Amino acid sequence: MKFRWKNLSNKQRYIAGLSAIIFILILATLLKSRGDTPDKSLVNRRIPVVLTPATLQIFEQRVVVQGNVEAKKFAIVSPRIPGTIEAVFVDEGDSVIANETKLFQTDALKLKKTVEIKKHELAVAQCERREKLANLEKTEADLHKTELDYNRFKRLFEKQAVTADALEQQESRYKQILAFRKYAQAQVDLSAEKEHQADAALAISEKDLADAIVYAPITGKISRRLREPGEMGQPGQPVVRIDDTSVVEVSAYLPAQYYSKIIPGQTGMNIEVSEIDIGQQIVSYKSPTINPKLRTFEIKCIIKNPPQGVVPGAIAQIEVVLESRKGLGVPAVAIQKRNYQSVVFVIKNDTAHMLSVKTGLENDGWTEIVDGDLTEKTPVVSMGQYLIEDGTLVSVQKEQLP
Repeated sequence: MKFRWKNLSNKQRYIAGLSAIIFILILATLLKSRGDTPDKSLVNRRIPVVLTPATLQIFEQRVVVQGNVEAKKFAIVSPRIPGTIEAVFVDEGDSVIANETKLFQTDALKLKKTVEIKKHELAVAQCERREKLANLEKTEADLHKTELDYNRFKRLFEKQAVTADALEQQESRYKQILAFRKYAQAQVDLSAEKEHQADAALAISEKDLADAIVYAPITGKISRRLREPGEMGQPGQPVVRIDDTSVVEVSAYLPAQYYSKIIPGQTGMNIEVSEIDIGQQIVSYKSPTINPKLRTFEIKCIIKNPPQGVVPGAIAQIEVVLESRKGLGVPAVAIQKRNYQSVVFVIKNDTAHMLSVKTGLENDGWTEIVDGDLTEKTPVVSMGQYLIEDGTLVSVQKEQLP
């Protein structure tokens, strides 16, 4: 089988070149130790290197964190009135529809009896009011007759047909009937208020009876069932929890040092949940304060109609993109530390030349060059760079395309 250099991977090429150099150095050392002069063809052999051109690409400053998937809307449903839980109509995983699906029911027997009592009390109040109205009508009739008699006695008194005492008696009777009418009117008003009170009490008892059956307040799925039939139910003690899985939030906590770099509505988050790549989402919320003890703050993003498997409670792998910009990049392995400086090697006339550079962001094995005498498509040494110095003769094997 014929050997072909081009069939080798970059790593295999690097290993092969490095092995050749080590072999030459060992052979030269052995010959020198024997007092022999090494073969000039071996001593002058050039260092094999591989080049990769510098390219323009997008560099991002990222922070990798874990977060949680939570329901944007959820409801923890408890009884509206105290009582024994008579039935629970749903189980965990069931879908429910707002204001349509029955969730559970408390014991309604006592409430039904209360409604009957309030209906009777209302009927009594209505009868009492009719009685007071009838009494008012009778008093007004008496007043009308008394008023006629009083006016007639005044005319007779003017004609001196009756005595002053008879007129005064008639006047006194007239004023008494006027007072009785006021009293009768007050009784009618009081009975009307009692009727309204009884009617309101009946409405409350009917509302309590209706509240014995609790319906779903939101559309979603039952995520937890916390009570069973026969247990006591109290307002504020949850029976079921409903999560709206059609809209979820992914939340995470970041170190305080990144607070100023997070801009809701602009900052992106690359999200993966249960090996499902959701793609880049936009931060929708940043907590207004930093936790003074943990020195962290919360961020969230909203995901509408999430893929199947992206549900509340799942763990999210998050890359927060703090900064993104286009810049000149070289392979990260091409950058060396020489004399406390970052350098790369370029080849001119088969000779290595060292260039000082200033590095920036690093992504996916590439490093941004923010300053240095390096231009786009300039090849830099990406294999064999550990074996060369400024001025080393090299043998370029093949440029490695990015």
